[in-house]
Amino acid sequence: METEFTPIASTVGGVLIGTASVLLMLTLGRIMGATGILAGFFSPASRDDWLWRAAILAGMITGPVVYLALMGEMPAVQVPISTPMLLIGGFIVGVGVTYGSGCTSGHGVCGMARLSPRSIAATATFMVFTAVTVFVIRHVIGG
Repeated sequence: METEFTPIASTVGGVLIGTASVLLMLTLGRIMGATGILAGFFSPASRDDWLWRAAILAGMITGPVVYLALMGEMPAVQVPISTPMLLIGGFIVGVGVTYGSGCTSGHGVCGMARLSPRSIAATATFMVFTAVTVFVIRHVIGG
């Protein structure tokens, strides 16, 4: 298994995510965690709360459409795992997000920028378990 190295695309994506996070904090005083935004979309505190969440989710959905319009084709993506395994992985991530009080975007991008001890601990935990998972899959299981 080979991991593609994309420093330019990754940097541009990181800058866009960071800029969006800062703008959301500056304009609405809200933290940009994707899971929290999605959960709040389905159970908003008010109409205004629903509107900003809907706008962000609309951007997440239309972003690939804009890419397709500009580039003429979507980038090739290979997912070397079965659909049932993807669903199981998604469920496990959902459980982790619930118990961790947030996802990697909320803790890693926004929480660490605010020097939140909880977010720093959560992000360190994410990174350790990511490294362990990659090691097991690549070197123990042989995927």
